[in-house]
Amino acid sequence: MNHLSNSLAAVDIATTLHPYTDARAHEVNGPLVIARGEGVHVYDQAGKEYIEGLAGLWSVAVGFSEPRLVQAARRQMEQLPYYHSFAHKAHEPSIRLAEKLVEMTPAPLTRVFYTSSGSEANDTVVKLIWYMNNALGRTKKKKFLARIKGYHGITVASGSLTGLPNNHRDFDLPAIPVHHLTCPHFYRFGAEGESENDFTARLLAEAEDVILREGPETIAGFIGEPLMAAGGVMPPPAGYWQGIEALCRKYDILLIADEVINGFGRLGSSFGAVHYGFTPDVMVLSKQLTSSYMPLAAVLFTEEIYQAVADNSARIGTFGHGFTASGHPVATAVALENLAIIEERDLIGNAHRMGKLLQEGLAGFADHPFVGEVRGAGLIAGLELVADKQSRRTFSCGCRPHLQGISER
Repeated sequence: MNHLSNSLAAVDIATTLHPYTDARAHEVNGPLVIARGEGVHVYDQAGKEYIEGLAGLWSVAVGFSEPRLVQAARRQMEQLPYYHSFAHKAHEPSIRLAEKLVEMTPAPLTRVFYTSSGSEANDTVVKLIWYMNNALGRTKKKKFLARIKGYHGITVASGSLTGLPNNHRDFDLPAIPVHHLTCPHFYRFGAEGESENDFTARLLAEAEDVILREGPETIAGFIGEPLMAAGGVMPPPAGYWQGIEALCRKYDILLIADEVINGFGRLGSSFGAVHYGFTPDVMVLSKQLTSSYMPLAAVLFTEEIYQAVADNSARIGTFGHGFTASGHPVATAVALENLAIIEERDLIGNAHRMGKLLQEGLAGFADHPFVGEVRGAGLIAGLELVADKQSRRTFSCGCRPHLQGISER
């Protein structure tokens, strides 16, 4: 430790608890300190260049150090650096962004609520739907359906919706009523001899069985990433989302699309729900909304939900939920400029065109003895590495988590 005593790494080790990190291993290994970023590259303190293959955390849609976003933040900081949206207050950037998001997203989504992260947004979804159902006298309709390996955040409610064991272990989660259904990944969860269509049918039958067992009057919502990302980049099997949407309509269950990673073009389409051909009642957006230059997330929902919530807020006298930074003026100003760049540079079209090249190129590895499956859509892809191709046995991975997605040059 002596050689680190005056370094940023030493201060970090002495003061910081890192997310998604083995704290004891971090004490030994220390951090990779990133000093700056430009385009698709980041640079450490020594000036070494890395390709940031994960775009931060699936975030930086327009690249690092985009001057237009810096300027948008500066302009807004100079004019109105902060204001809240409680008790009838508003400001232009958040109003204009809500208008833009309603314009961009599928037709039934007419209302916007802002948070600062996807986790807060999914917590808000849970509370919003509970509030609505109580207002409508449907006091038993509180349970959620999610999927094993799904990722929806790490706060108490959103972490409960997440279907990854390490997000639950020793946190006493799930802490809300949620049922995790089979992960819709055919390669890993398909039965021997089962076709993809049979797999889809089995998953839909499972979902319906759970709904009927629990009682449709108790199921509030079904939440899912259109393409499951953090759990392993897993596209859904054919017909899956159409079947899930049909079940939600049949049993009066709200369909929630978690687009925090899929949204704004990553799949080569505007949103994952558009890409896979289903219409959600609620959509959650973050990350690429501002290219993560500023923390911001948005919950979009239907007019039907809004009207029930609005009526109840009139009865109570308020909608008792919100955050100090909800719709922060600098964050929403940056988001507006970020979305303008995405449109002007046709980045969604580019993701579609380049995504074809990426997927075709990676498909060439499918016959490699250590590649079990190549999968993805647009500019998101995964190669599943296996120790044995026939049994699909995986390798034991000793990767340092903070290096995943970063390639040295």
